[in-house]
Amino acid sequence: MSIIEVFHQHLHQKQRFSQNTIMSYIRDVKKYIEFLERIGIKIENTSQATVITYIIDMQKNGKSNSTIARAIVSLKVFYEFLKEQSIVDIGKIEVDPPKLERTLPQILTKDEVEKLLSCPKEDDIKGIRDKAMLEVLYATGIRVSELISLNLSDINLDHGYIICRNKKRDRVIPVGSYAIEAVEKYLKYSRPYLARNKEEEALFLNFNGSRMTRQGFWKIVKFYATAAGINKEITPHVLRHSFATHLIENGADVRAVQQMLGHADISTTQRYLQIANVKLKEVYQRAHPRA
Repeated sequence: MSIIEVFHQHLHQKQRFSQNTIMSYIRDVKKYIEFLERIGIKIENTSQATVITYIIDMQKNGKSNSTIARAIVSLKVFYEFLKEQSIVDIGKIEVDPPKLERTLPQILTKDEVEKLLSCPKEDDIKGIRDKAMLEVLYATGIRVSELISLNLSDINLDHGYIICRNKKRDRVIPVGSYAIEAVEKYLKYSRPYLARNKEEEALFLNFNGSRMTRQGFWKIVKFYATAAGINKEITPHVLRHSFATHLIENGADVRAVQQMLGHADISTTQRYLQIANVKLKEVYQRAHPRA
């Protein structure tokens, strides 16, 4: 078994790590090991200097500060593991991550959201499903990983809410009437034809009858963004950003938005307040006669 496979098993045993975090650590460490092979150094012979050399190499190759910062975190976890396994102990990695520029997240305008959500055809199985997924994502602001993890028991259409289950804490999030209508239609006309196994608990299914994947839904978003003629780099997370920004623009309390998004730190949520303020300033500049 390779060191990467052992490290992978080790991470799975750590309850604080999500699947996405684990895969991120594995990708970063694989790249580091490829670097070591390229310069001819074995893992057991590495040192603080090796890590610093790798960071410098990343900088020379034009890697972004965020990529480098993430790699440093991954290597710290990796070397903790190597120490536990008595493979090598280089001590605490004394490399400070580069300062990250706080860029405002990409969002869609309300008109762009309307165009995107109106794209799926509601006269076939796929269109009905896609419409329901997009509506729920924008209505609740949940992450794509949380969307595809929803089970039938996690959505209450009569009372208009979903339960977003998390290792740390479950969140109860209200769902609007448009999303409720879209899901009701999906459950009546689409899901019964997709579900090959009547015991399947997943809410949203692919054409194999199994739970929708991140990659599958990412392709769905890209397809409809192109069909809607939206000339922006759109990912499922852009709908989450749009959800939060549009709520705050319409007067929602920042702490309420924080709770719905599941942010541990309110400063993360306050980025959306910045976007709203920027847009207000733009409106002022355009409209005020003495701006």
